[in-house]
Amino acid sequence: MWIYWRLFLIGLRLTGRRRRDLVLENLVLRQQLAVWERTGRRPSLAAADRRFWSVTARHWRAWRGHLQLVQPATVVGWHRTAWRRYWRWKSRGRALGRRRIDPSIRGLIVRIAAENRTWGVRRIAAELAVLGHPVSPHPPDPIPA
Repeated sequence: MWIYWRLFLIGLRLTGRRRRDLVLENLVLRQQLAVWERTGRRPSLAAADRRFWSVTARHWRAWRGHLQLVQPATVVGWHRTAWRRYWRWKSRGRALGRRRIDPSIRGLIVRIAAENRTWGVRRIAAELAVLGHPVSPHPPDPIPA
């Protein structure tokens, strides 16, 4: 009895997969038809059309058989370009590390350190915070005396 239920469930899953493929094929063909109607004799794809094909290629295995506008290698190239742009954006140069200390504040630090030789870096940073100049108590370079 269990084997029949199992076969029934497998059949339902296969039926669902076929329906999904049919719906995706219909969507893909409609998209291509819309491009033909929008652009006329020689189709030119917009950025949204390229994104559509890039996503379709990523999530549907049978996309190559239904593509009529461009070559499958072109779609793969778009997908690679999109990944390249994504990772360039993701690893773009941002301000790393701590902010630079203003030269006037740096001069103030040197003056406080010269006038109060027994104070350490933390005490000087605390005094600057009291004055309204928050500075890290761990300077990147030693303060000249």
